[in-house]
Amino acid sequence: MPSINLLAAFFVATAIFAYMPGPAMLYAAAQTIARGRRAGWLAALGIHVGGYAHVLAAALGLAVLFDVVPTLYVAVKLAGAAYLVWLGLRLILARDAAQDAPDAVAAATAEGRTARRAFRESMLVEVLNPKTAIFYVAFLPQFTDPAAALPIWAQLALLGTFVNVMFSSADVLCVLLADKVTTALRRSAAAGRWVRRAGGSILVALGVNLGLSRA
Repeated sequence: MPSINLLAAFFVATAIFAYMPGPAMLYAAAQTIARGRRAGWLAALGIHVGGYAHVLAAALGLAVLFDVVPTLYVAVKLAGAAYLVWLGLRLILARDAAQDAPDAVAAATAEGRTARRAFRESMLVEVLNPKTAIFYVAFLPQFTDPAAALPIWAQLALLGTFVNVMFSSADVLCVLLADKVTTALRRSAAAGRWVRRAGGSILVALGVNLGLSRA
């Protein structure tokens, strides 16, 4: 493995990047605001699982394709942006399935479906974010050591896994904070609808920002 000094620099840099406000943190908070705490937890899990696609791509050198083929980068970026906007609009326009359900069992079932959907959507959103792939490619190689016992690809995989876990810890913190803020508001049906629309609006804004970004 890399030297202790290099690993120490890596841990500090990772923590700084992880806890800087970013799209993944806003996304996890938006899912919590719009769909509740359980959906927020599963959204954070979906982002974490999707992150391993980028770790694997970085370890195998696949993410370099985004630099070599700019058209591929743009295509994936626009697909991810469109998907975020679509998710946000669906939240803004959707009815509250749990409130519309006829009894407690049906309400719990509807809430469970919503949470599972949040996991699937979040995983896809993360996979379709080429900026994450570029970050791993630019960041991880700085902390590898060609003289170490492990091959470079294994070092990249281990370092990338740590980065993914650290970033997910920040997403979990956002879920906790967003849940605290919205719990009281959800006691009112009208406030709950506005909270859901606010979460959807955040997703739309994230999608527009991703689509219009130059890098």
